[in-house]
Amino acid sequence: MRVELSARALHDYERLTKKLQTAADKQFNFLLKNLGHPSLRAKKYDEARDIWQARVDGSYRFYFQIIGDTYYIVSIIKHPK
Repeated sequence: MRVELSARALHDYERLTKKLQTAADKQFNFLLKNLGHPSLRAKKYDEARDIWQARVDGSYRFYFQIIGDTYYIVSIIKHPK
């Protein structure tokens, strides 16, 4: 498996603080190793569009699709609580 960021996700990533970028990188590595890693709290977000949600930290989430052998990151946003 590999991780690929969409243009939007790359833009979102670049706007994160360095600390959040480091957290996102760590979570992407967990994703590569184990979709079920507890800190990701990965879950199906939108069944119709096959979009998953996972945690960057307590305030940020990333949304992704699984396409073949790729975790395709769609966006990284502040969690709408």
